[in-house]
Amino acid sequence: MKKTEMMKKNYEFKSALLKGNYYSGKCIEAFIKKNKRKDMNYLGIAISSKIAKAVKRNYIKRLMRENYQFYENFLKKGYDIVFLWKKKVDTKNANFQNIKRDMKTIFDKAKIIEETI
Repeated sequence: MKKTEMMKKNYEFKSALLKGNYYSGKCIEAFIKKNKRKDMNYLGIAISSKIAKAVKRNYIKRLMRENYQFYENFLKKGYDIVFLWKKKVDTKNANFQNIKRDMKTIFDKAKIIEETI
């Protein structure tokens, strides 16, 4: 399994959030933007500190990364993808299945899945 390339710089997040297309699921929302690097996707995950304390935020981020890795081989290349946890959704809804379902609907709406799963 290859290592997921993560966004680290503030300007990378800003670019995706300002210029990317918005897609929404029940628990998570995503901003997806075409990037100049055609050979790989970059992933960014951001969760507000107002939503939960650090332990719960890190748990949600870990679930998002695991789910993204499941879909990573089926996605088209050349995109910046930023996932956000919705502020109005309770963190008790953070489980593997809910996030997986949301990612599937988001990727279907964005039409970046190459194959049907």
